Amino acid sequence: MSGARRTAVALGYDRTGESAPTVVAKGYGLVAEQIVARAKAAGLHVHESPELVSLLMNVGLDREIPPALYQAVAELLAWLYQLEAGHEAPEATMP
Repeated sequence: MSGARRTAVALGYDRTGESAPTVVAKGYGLVAEQIVARAKAAGLHVHESPELVSLLMNVGLDREIPPALYQAVAELLAWLYQLEAGHEAPEATMP
């Protein structure tokens, strides 16, 4: 086996900003690949940040992200908003 096992985390969030984003899916290996494939098939943007994924893997399913991750996830959401607005987004900086 070469390389690290792939991981993926999917976040859901209420665009009204009334609650923190929640972990809606997470997994390793084949499950991670399916999460990414389904996101892409749905036309969602996929950002690869091994450090952030590693931290989010510690959050339970259907749980809000902890306050310690607010800034990192806010930077990710800003990156997504820029992409959706059609702007060339700079690389998001993650912890």
